[in-house]
Amino acid sequence: MFQLDIRSRQPIYEQLVDKLKELIIHEVFKSDDQLPSVRALAQELTINPNTIQKAYRELEHQGYIYSIPGKGKFVAPQSTINNEKVKKMKDDIVKLLSEAMYLGMDKEELLSLIDLAEKNVTRGGDTND
Repeated sequence: MFQLDIRSRQPIYEQLVDKLKELIIHEVFKSDDQLPSVRALAQELTINPNTIQKAYRELEHQGYIYSIPGKGKFVAPQSTINNEKVKKMKDDIVKLLSEAMYLGMDKEELLSLIDLAEKNVTRGGDTND
């Protein structure tokens, strides 16, 4: 499915959260698709099941997945993404854009990055242009 970098300074569960978010955003996992079980994914990635469980808990907290007791974890439909999360993301984007402009990036450069992000989402994550 994907590789984790055990030498990275980023904790493994955070890497897992990022990779799974990426797969959900690029619709490799679509709404209501079942995610691999904790045991199966832990065995595939050869990491502790508690690490998988921690990543799944974080994804559920962020609204990307939901669980059905006795059935497993599933990808949440896009419409359930929390309005509060979208508002926070907008605030973060404004802060980053302000900082980028302060550091000398112009509007055209920022718009080209938005175009790149849009292409990235529609093509499924291929950033090697």
